[in-house]
Amino acid sequence: MVVAPPAAPTACHGRLIERARWQWRPTDGGDPATAIQDFLTAHDLHLHDLARPAPRHDHHHEQLCGAALYVSATAGALMVGGDPGPPSPADLPDVAVVIYGHTDTPPPTPPPTTSGWSRGPWTESWSPQQHAAAVEAVRHAISRGQVYQVNLVGHAAAPYTGDPLPALARLGRLPGARYGGVLSGPDWAIGCASPETLIEVRDGTLTTRPIKGTRPATAAGRADLLASSKERAEHIMIVDLERNDLARIAATGSVGVDDLFAVRRWCDLWQAESTIRAQAADGLGLADLLRAVCPGGSVTGAPKLAALHHIAALEPVGRGASMGGLGWVAPGHIDLGLTIRTAAVDHHTVHVWAGGGITWDSDPDAEVAEAAAKTRPVRAALQ
Repeated sequence: MVVAPPAAPTACHGRLIERARWQWRPTDGGDPATAIQDFLTAHDLHLHDLARPAPRHDHHHEQLCGAALYVSATAGALMVGGDPGPPSPADLPDVAVVIYGHTDTPPPTPPPTTSGWSRGPWTESWSPQQHAAAVEAVRHAISRGQVYQVNLVGHAAAPYTGDPLPALARLGRLPGARYGGVLSGPDWAIGCASPETLIEVRDGTLTTRPIKGTRPATAAGRADLLASSKERAEHIMIVDLERNDLARIAATGSVGVDDLFAVRRWCDLWQAESTIRAQAADGLGLADLLRAVCPGGSVTGAPKLAALHHIAALEPVGRGASMGGLGWVAPGHIDLGLTIRTAAVDHHTVHVWAGGGITWDSDPDAEVAEAAAKTRPVRAALQ
């Protein structure tokens, strides 16, 4: 089954042919951000000055198209000197770069698989009571002035048999999946239905769209979200964090916020989203861009390094494919989604993650229910 990676150019779907691949795990050592940029440069994808608009590709005449890029939350934490947390429950790399060529002759369709998809029961990494206790632990840390907000994420796993790619592709077609698609490798695959932009770069403009605040997609839910002082405070805290992240790599005075706390729909949920834009500083390369925005502020908390310390102490398993970045990179356009609403498969297990931001006003039972609401459409797509 041929599935395009998230954010790949729509006109190129069905015409992408893998040309080269590089994968990284923490045991490999070195700086993954620099290695990613060096690998792309070695294959004529030059992303060393994002402030300068690059000429557009004419895909009808050029063999090189672009690359899929995946960076896990663990890799992002290591890039900024943060605590990477416990080991991932999923056996997959923490960085994957897949360079694609472009052809006007679609590759041959593989023969249909003979083994259908079958998924077993879910096993949770923590109970609702343990999740609620972790929420209380964050509230205590806030009361001591150690953090302002921490995002807590839970995990579930289920055995499977058969070909997982059709189920992951179905996940990527969920309503509101701005970054719907699949990236796969030997014995692993990631399916994404994320609505959230980690970072987009086009013609020297940097854009991130943090999402914070969730309610059921009903008229009452929308009104409640707009009226919630708790959700608005949590949201604006992350907007300020991500404004500061962009300011480190932006032209002086260019950071601005559009559409503050706009309500968007993903599946059966309303979510609050803001848009932050800036102009890239001269000479900004992909490696420094990744160090500035990874891991995403909306899935860490504030301050980011302190939040990572509490995440590592409280979450029972690593975040695996979730809460990282996944998308498309090419000269002239970078578009990485935050891997929320994401599933991963390894040899015989499918994994999902979900969570939410914890502030002083958080109610533990409500936070547990919110995480369950976020993962419900993902699990349903994987039936």
